[in-house]
Amino acid sequence: MINYSMLLTKSAKILAAFFVLSFFVSLWSNLMAEEGSESFDPMDVFELEWATDPRVSSDGETIVYVRRFNDVMKDRVRSKLWRIQKNGEGHRPLHSGLSNSYSPRWSPDNQRVAFVSNSSGSTQIHMHWVNTGETTVITQLQESPSSLSWSPDGKWLAFTMNVKGESVSFVEQRDKPKGATWAKKPITVTTTRYQYDGRGIVEPSYRHIFIVPSEGGSVRQLTQGDFNHFGSLAWSSDSEEVFFSAHRSADWELISGEANIHKVKVSTKKLTQITSSAGEERSPAISPDGKMLAFYIKERRPLAYTPSRIAVMNLNSGQIQIISEDLDDDADSLYWSKENKSIYYAFDYRGERKLKEIDLNGNVTEVAANVGGTTIGRPYISGGFHVANGTVVYTYGKADRPADIAVVEKRENRVLTQLNEDILGHKNLGKVNEITYKSSFDDEEIQGWYITPPNFDPNKKYPLILEIHGGPHLAYGPHFSAELQIMAAAGYIVFYDNYRGSTSYGEDFALLLQYKYSSSEDFADHMSGIDALIEKNIIDENNLFIAGGSAGGIATAYAVGLTDRFNAAVSAKPVINWLSKPLTADSMVGQIYHQFPGPPWEHLEHYWQRSPLSLVGNVTTPTMLITGEEDRRTPISETEQFYQALRLREIDSAMIRIPNTSHGIASRPSNLITKVDHILAWFEKYKVEAR
Repeated sequence: MINYSMLLTKSAKILAAFFVLSFFVSLWSNLMAEEGSESFDPMDVFELEWATDPRVSSDGETIVYVRRFNDVMKDRVRSKLWRIQKNGEGHRPLHSGLSNSYSPRWSPDNQRVAFVSNSSGSTQIHMHWVNTGETTVITQLQESPSSLSWSPDGKWLAFTMNVKGESVSFVEQRDKPKGATWAKKPITVTTTRYQYDGRGIVEPSYRHIFIVPSEGGSVRQLTQGDFNHFGSLAWSSDSEEVFFSAHRSADWELISGEANIHKVKVSTKKLTQITSSAGEERSPAISPDGKMLAFYIKERRPLAYTPSRIAVMNLNSGQIQIISEDLDDDADSLYWSKENKSIYYAFDYRGERKLKEIDLNGNVTEVAANVGGTTIGRPYISGGFHVANGTVVYTYGKADRPADIAVVEKRENRVLTQLNEDILGHKNLGKVNEITYKSSFDDEEIQGWYITPPNFDPNKKYPLILEIHGGPHLAYGPHFSAELQIMAAAGYIVFYDNYRGSTSYGEDFALLLQYKYSSSEDFADHMSGIDALIEKNIIDENNLFIAGGSAGGIATAYAVGLTDRFNAAVSAKPVINWLSKPLTADSMVGQIYHQFPGPPWEHLEHYWQRSPLSLVGNVTTPTMLITGEEDRRTPISETEQFYQALRLREIDSAMIRIPNTSHGIASRPSNLITKVDHILAWFEKYKVEAR
């Protein structure tokens, strides 16, 4: 006979045990979710968002910024305009849809926002009325506008736009029979600067300054001539003149590092040159009272790096004073304080961007740190800011997050947005750790960082990827990097350093590579960092790998000619032969002047010594090369030279050609993923079992 009471008791106990077990499983799941149980997946790249180009209204109350994201269906980076109050409320779209919108600029009375968008089918200037929410197109331009700037009276918008120059043809086109199909006519090139990476071979055109009524109407060109007028525009306080920077010399195509401040009178188009020093004077900014002009000044000299200084001109007397003599690196992005007594600027220091304020006597105060997060692929220094009525707004980035929007008011810093908590808040990301060490070449201190894999175990040894930044006069830092997080999630410790030549460490450090990039000296910086990590007992010495892009690709190709310590290498968009590269790339004029002692035909030995191709006879490391087929900065012919040399030497090698892509091979989201997929697949092929 069945004892139902006993059966019910047992059932109750089983049921109770089940609920207890479920409770603990649920608790454990929640804890794991809180700690981040998922690693960063390559497809997560399509979920990332980041803020750029923040702009605060003149009353300091409302911020408009560009919110960027990756479109998985179109495989493009998209940009929309969002707004938010400085107290964090009212976060909502200002202009969205299927188009791209960018470059928001507040009207002086805070009632309108001008911006650029392609929502009408072509790239035009649009106007948004804040109170009513209405938006309209106010131009019908044939080319894309940039550098929008409001006149103080709110009646005009100044901007720059390309104007086609005269094309040269040495013969008249023959008349072809009706219905005949002939070959395309040849492209005639007669200018020195005839190609640009991302644009290819271009017809002659010159960027000029225009104005348009802010209510819409006829566009008027203010500057003339076969010259380019780039960069920011600044209006005089009476709205009668526009200040700008340009190099208006007949031989401008052959000269690098030269520009002067000019002004043009709106009513008469009369042009007046304001500065005349040798070198560059750029980024003009008029003080609120209209009496002073700030700009940055950079000496012209045949060196690869020259820091910029902040200069102030009294517009009545013309007297110029450099107020940042003590700064040992670049000062850029200048904004006056509302009291006319100081200038806000961006300053890079030891791999990080900071916002600072300098008064007219040269006294400096730090305003904000953690500026960055606007380069998603690799951890370059980045970020922007804006100032109005005492409110500073900037892009706030961290090692584990792309850029959000933050403000500084009365020296209080507040982060207003959390654009990526939905995708990254539950992820277990690699941890970014700082390391400093001495280079074996000369005991120079080198700063670097290494990312440990998710769920890192300090008692284990991991394979290592050395990833080298481009430039070389740029810098990495403790910033979010989708590419390096993917590598860390694959089980690698990823190491990157700011080797000699990097910026944000002062002029002397940046010039340690003058006339010698790449070389055994920067190679020593990298290898010393690897040895310092090996001493921490966390690196598997039998699994060392190396990768880098652009200047980092050069360093990678050079390194495998100096050592066989790496299991495999991936060199992205490198220069392989310095004898051929300067005379085939778009950077010819500036590169020869700043980075070499003279043209290649006068210094053959020097150019060859800098070339990775000179060391190809030593290479035994399996090497993959990745380059865009339309690259005009480091043309794919460079990649082909190294690949063919490696094949002739029977070295394991592969060439990955990215179609329809220029130097920015990771500019499309799928290409970023493809790039890292190829790097990891190549390294996995040559990974050995841990001993």
